[in-house]
Amino acid sequence: MIIDDSLTVRTIFKRMVEGDPALQVVCTASSAENGIAALTTETVDVILLDLEMPGMGGLEALPAILEASNGAQVLVVSSLTDDGAEHTIAALSTGAADTMLKPRPGGFNDDYRGQLLQKIRALGKCQDVAAPERCNTDNRLLQRRPLRSPEVIAIGASTGGIHAINLLLSQLPAEFSVPIVITQHLPSSFIPVFARQVEMTSGRRTLIADDGTEIRRGEIAIASGQGHLEVRRVNDRLIARTSSEAASSGCLPSVDPMLSSLATCCDGRVLAIILSGMGRDGLEGAHALAEMGGTVFAQDEESSAVWGMPGAVTNAGLVSLVAPPEELSQAIVARTGAAAWK
Repeated sequence: MIIDDSLTVRTIFKRMVEGDPALQVVCTASSAENGIAALTTETVDVILLDLEMPGMGGLEALPAILEASNGAQVLVVSSLTDDGAEHTIAALSTGAADTMLKPRPGGFNDDYRGQLLQKIRALGKCQDVAAPERCNTDNRLLQRRPLRSPEVIAIGASTGGIHAINLLLSQLPAEFSVPIVITQHLPSSFIPVFARQVEMTSGRRTLIADDGTEIRRGEIAIASGQGHLEVRRVNDRLIARTSSEAASSGCLPSVDPMLSSLATCCDGRVLAIILSGMGRDGLEGAHALAEMGGTVFAQDEESSAVWGMPGAVTNAGLVSLVAPPEELSQAIVARTGAAAWK
């Protein structure tokens, strides 16, 4: 389903989507109200949603759209404006799975179409989208490793991750003081808005990690959209470094450099949480961390918008717990023990 007040945009998106024989546009709607009404009779897997529309608007209508769609994933198509970033982060926090910037006139090219179809196919769980093999186990405690009290909590996420991060952070006790670092795949223009939203949700001071930013207890540091967040030790302090070196995942920022650098500078005393996301970013870093005796948790498939990143580390046998975000919060507190309150 395509919900957008622009006839031109609806027409372009419809042509792009239906150029893929595996995809079909079931219906289009010129307003959020019309989209909600159509969902009473139409069954869809993915909804392209414009947020800035007359009437109810996409953001206000999102909860009703999610309820009426019976499990469909929402891909927000957002503008480049500051208001567009604010509304998009709010939508992703509410339950939208992913976002794409709406290009300026002339920007609806083959590259944009390729990115759009990749996201739609992943969110719609098309069978030919590369995905990790399923585990041959029902035991959520997949592998027990030597327990080492974590010095840092490291969270990696992509598609569907912002909603999961909100759920996870909101369940942590206010007194929980272990420092948290986050790499979330987002356009760089959205990172400041995301950082403010994380601070509001978590009740913790939240910083965008620039070169020299100290990773402190009781605070959250977020990778900037300009580079990877790496961490090094200077005496007894943990200091952030921004790197733009190419990562094997192709992501910028990438979860892998964050986890690999933490594994080294913290001697494995790290608890990594891999949340919903496309691809396999975080797998190499999780390997490095596990080899140093660190711990890896992953979001479960049922609660993930896309079980690419968490599925990859799970099926590699690197995780000790697979669970929805709310249960991961409880496990984080239990895993850190007394160190969480010092």
